[in-house]
Amino acid sequence: MKKSILKNSSYKILLQGFKDWLDVLGYSEGMRKNYPHHLCEFFYWLEQHQINQIDHIQKEDLKDYYTNLKQRPNKTRQGALSSSSLNHHQQAIHKFRDYLVKHHKKPFNIHIKREKVSEGRLKYCTQKEVRQLFKATKHSHELHRFRARHKAMLVCMYSLGMRRNEVINLMLNDILWDRQRVFVRKGKNYKERFIPINSYNLKILENYVFDARIDFTYASQSDYVFVSRRAEQLSGAGLECNLRQIIKATNDEELQHKKITPHMLRHSIATHFLQAGMKIEDIQQFLGHASLESTQIYTHILKEE
Repeated sequence: MKKSILKNSSYKILLQGFKDWLDVLGYSEGMRKNYPHHLCEFFYWLEQHQINQIDHIQKEDLKDYYTNLKQRPNKTRQGALSSSSLNHHQQAIHKFRDYLVKHHKKPFNIHIKREKVSEGRLKYCTQKEVRQLFKATKHSHELHRFRARHKAMLVCMYSLGMRRNEVINLMLNDILWDRQRVFVRKGKNYKERFIPINSYNLKILENYVFDARIDFTYASQSDYVFVSRRAEQLSGAGLECNLRQIIKATNDEELQHKKITPHMLRHSIATHFLQAGMKIEDIQQFLGHASLESTQIYTHILKEE
């Protein structure tokens, strides 16, 4: 769909407020970009149908908009929007409704059924592959400070099961050395939690923070654990770039074609915990899932195996 340019001033204000709200709550870069984009499309459709106030939205309007979405051509391939894409549009509208409730505005009702998505097999790394990644940090860069950072990143993404956004928002004082805990202050939905860390992984973080990190230019000017060359917070894309460097250093073509992401490493530690007999409720707490249902996807893996 071509770029939707809003004319309605109230919709513009709501859209900006929604963007700011997502940012304050610490949502991922993808959500902060896509949710407002989908909401803008919804507002644009409302404008085209002379619905110029949120209070005037009826359930039939939402159904008509959703029917229009289902008939819309896909921009990247032949056919209509996928079930997954339709669900993303739904999620954006649901999240906007939450925004209205939180800001004491009258919400509208949503009567749209979630699309069924054929579940592909959840991708994760084997323990052998994870060991390859850690081993590769011995030669993933010519400089020691980068190798130490790579290893510390793996500890956060795999050993601690942190989301990409949680890793890049990690602050120096969030590592509680004496208590062997890592504090996550910017989790999903701004949910805080403490992650236990053993002495082995804590030593890896210690070597990076107190030895290697100080060699990065301007790093002393920032309180973030992982910073860019300009002492700014490392971006999500920057984290993934570092992960690709580690993967490349394994010299394993099969591993390189696996397209490992930070979230796949999070899936991996959860799967390995379950394989080791850890209780599903403990895994839920470790990952910071709001509901047990989100954690139970890992039980399906073991059943398949």
